[in-house]
Amino acid sequence: MQKTFVPSEWEEKLYAQWERTGIFKAKVNPHKEPFSIILPPPNANADLHVGHAMYVYEDIMIRYHKLQGKEVLWLPGADHAGFETQFVYEKHLAKQGKSRFDYERNELYENIWNFVMANRETMENQLRKLGFALDWDKKKFTMDEEWYI
Repeated sequence: MQKTFVPSEWEEKLYAQWERTGIFKAKVNPHKEPFSIILPPPNANADLHVGHAMYVYEDIMIRYHKLQGKEVLWLPGADHAGFETQFVYEKHLAKQGKSRFDYERNELYENIWNFVMANRETMENQLRKLGFALDWDKKKFTMDEEWYI
């Protein structure tokens, strides 16, 4: 037995097990009272920061209501944050000695899209590392095509 507990040795394995077993998946169940929260979507352009600590409160509420026997859904999502994303991406380019004016419109759009998708994945993995009880099968993104009918 190790002298000290090292959480990082267990966190990823435990969360993967939770996802595999579907412990956070919400289902329509007429025999249970529903309880749901929509995760205020973090911007998909950067890592989480201390301001996202409010999610701990939501996680506690979800788990509490699940223990009360309710059918719970904590719906994850991400926001593309248009102007802010452009600002963050321009700072990213500046570190490389480049500017948005170095690219054609379509190339710039594609580069920003790839930047957002990579950061979105990072942000989602950070939420997983924190152990949040989110139903990842139902996640939403403000740039999903279904929103532009």
